[in-house]
Amino acid sequence: MAIIRFLESIQSALAADQVISDPDRLTTYSHDWWPLSAKLRRLGRHPHLPEAVVFARSEANVVAVVKAADAAGIPLTPWGLGSSVTGAGLPTRGGVMLDLSKLVGEPALDLVNHTVTVPAGVLGLTLEGQLERSGFTLGHSPQSLDRSSVGGWVATMATGQFSSRYGGIEDLLVGFRLVRADGEVLDLRAHPRAAAGPDFRQLFIGSEGTLGVVTEVTLKVFPKPEHRLVEAFRIPSIEKGLAAIRQISQSGLRPFLVRLYDASEARYATRNKDIGSPVLFVGHEGLREVAEAEHACARRMIVANGAASIGSEPVETWLGRRFDFSTVERYLDATGGYAETIEVAGDWSTVGELYTAMTTALAPLADEVLGHFSHIYPQGTSLYVILLGHADTDEAAAERIRAIWAAAMDATIGAHGELSHHHGIGLARKPYLAAQNAGVTRLARQIKSVLDPKGLLNPGKLFDV
Repeated sequence: MAIIRFLESIQSALAADQVISDPDRLTTYSHDWWPLSAKLRRLGRHPHLPEAVVFARSEANVVAVVKAADAAGIPLTPWGLGSSVTGAGLPTRGGVMLDLSKLVGEPALDLVNHTVTVPAGVLGLTLEGQLERSGFTLGHSPQSLDRSSVGGWVATMATGQFSSRYGGIEDLLVGFRLVRADGEVLDLRAHPRAAAGPDFRQLFIGSEGTLGVVTEVTLKVFPKPEHRLVEAFRIPSIEKGLAAIRQISQSGLRPFLVRLYDASEARYATRNKDIGSPVLFVGHEGLREVAEAEHACARRMIVANGAASIGSEPVETWLGRRFDFSTVERYLDATGGYAETIEVAGDWSTVGELYTAMTTALAPLADEVLGHFSHIYPQGTSLYVILLGHADTDEAAAERIRAIWAAAMDATIGAHGELSHHHGIGLARKPYLAAQNAGVTRLARQIKSVLDPKGLLNPGKLFDV
């Protein structure tokens, strides 16, 4: 068998404790944080089982495993910390899971150029803590900071809650090292910009392990801001809120935090069940004089749209619990409970229609449909929808999650939105990807055929047939 040939070929390159083939332990790698996967786990179903798991402790380990998988003709699925909420790291054709969680080490902080270089398996929260002790910050703060890896951010084109100021991972990335399907190591970077042909970094960012395995990442870092201001506002309507945040973005202001909640989610965000209206969170940070001036300008735009301040406390409280995923987890842990988080994006001219289409389509499928807008750009914003509900059984809950995805993706395509803003494609969105742009699908498959001609890297994902 191919898996036996593979395991025999890597014996000399890896220690015995770097390989898992015990069936009971393999079931752990059949599930990530995708809610559908959580319900299947409760049902005792493990549809995405690898045949073996290999831990990499060095780039040399990664090269050895990739070459061995290529020689044996066996599928290879990279696995960071398993924090995907779309099934991006789940194996679809068995084979080997390459676990990168042991690919860790101390960060190399460059105090002159304001960059940091780390192995791909480093936990985001660990890196941020190390930088803070040196007076710096990543500026990258996804809700999964305490459960996601640096390499995973690159693989999924992640973004963070403060992206309106600092940008997404594509903006923060200086360079990375990547192992191709044949074992060749590429070192892709720009210091600080390079007009020497195409920027090949962009080819691999967001490729979800289908074109190569990220082993090391160099990111920008920023001095910890000396001053921060935050404020919450009641706002008369979603339309007025969208007008306010569009004006803020298009005026050139750079708030670190912008979150416009609809009335349903505002009850959770403010912890005030009687709030009764949309709520807008805004924050600025940096040099004191600049932060205060920007906040004053943003505040003027918000108030001009009919908003009234409710102070800083709701935002400060939210900042203290912004990594809390427990509400979704509680629903998923209950028999028949289900929850889902779906983020899409749209330009300013259509995002209001996208919100209406999404919430209308999803309302019959959940007990609660909550929505907020964040991650603003001069051309548009993301829309994040949370669904909470209960069905009679876990089986029914799993079917409801599937129905939610179908309704959400159909609504997004119909409203000319983007299928994902930062969670990626994985298995959840893959059935809908080709419908958005057939030409891009053909091009992506051509690129895949060149970079991974045997189709072994994370097969069954993105543009694979």
